[in-house]
Amino acid sequence: MKGVELKKLIQELRLYNKTPDIDISKKRITTPDINRPALQLTGYLEHFENERVQIIGYVEYTYLLHLGREKKIEAFERFVSSQIPCVIFSTMTEPDEDMLDLAMKYEVPILVTEQTTSTFMAEIIRWLNVQLAPCISIHGVLVDVYGEGVLIMGESGIGKSEAALELIKRGHRLVSDDVVEIRRVSDVTLVGSAPDITRHFIELRGIGIIDVKTLFGVESVKNTQSIDLVIKLEEWNKDREYDRLGMEEEYTEFLGNRIVCHSLPIRPGRNLAVIVESAAVNHRQKKMGYNAAQELYRRVQENMAKKRNEEDED
Repeated sequence: MKGVELKKLIQELRLYNKTPDIDISKKRITTPDINRPALQLTGYLEHFENERVQIIGYVEYTYLLHLGREKKIEAFERFVSSQIPCVIFSTMTEPDEDMLDLAMKYEVPILVTEQTTSTFMAEIIRWLNVQLAPCISIHGVLVDVYGEGVLIMGESGIGKSEAALELIKRGHRLVSDDVVEIRRVSDVTLVGSAPDITRHFIELRGIGIIDVKTLFGVESVKNTQSIDLVIKLEEWNKDREYDRLGMEEEYTEFLGNRIVCHSLPIRPGRNLAVIVESAAVNHRQKKMGYNAAQELYRRVQENMAKKRNEEDED
């Protein structure tokens, strides 16, 4: 079944479970949208998105208390009997015994957070958007280089893991080796991570598997990273023309999002780690508005114009 385990949501968002006797092992969240049940508590259940996480803030909580006990029980029972995945009380509100009894009756987990409603809503929507985003797995290595997520791709055995290891030794951080899970969290953002089973491991041919976190420390690894740049390693082909100026960007596409891509030819003696570092810094400069290739082109144009002017004066 697709979705996020409710148990994981409770752990990651530090929620307090007020109904521990309810079995949550098979309960999953299938949509990143949330709902504040204002109209539903008044009895209007038309167009009720009951598959969403339900959040009761201070306004909804005080409304229930003002109804009186009988009407409160009637309203809350009508609400929790709608096959909702869970109810989260925010802003330090606490469900009373009547609410907990009804939750147990319909097996709807009741959770509590100390955060304010608006703060918690922003956090849970962001977290669910990442967890439920469209996802693909690709063969490659993802490294955080100076804050830029660099995805290194290429044929098996071409040197991706070796380049990543050298980058780690130079102070950068590994996100994933061999298999990278890519999630499309927005129209402009792709986030990469490692499968749980291979997280923090690198495979080096001739040596085997090494644990980067244990060998180089916790500062050498990272769980997730936005993907800002793709570098494709390929065997040097003397008959092919390679871009030497970088005036125009090349792109590759994942899940409908375009990412800047550089093809890097491999020859003996080339220091891949230094080249990747330079590519990451150069990409960062471009995002900040400075393009070295365009600056060189401007200088050449100015120099040519200056020479023409001098010739005209002569």
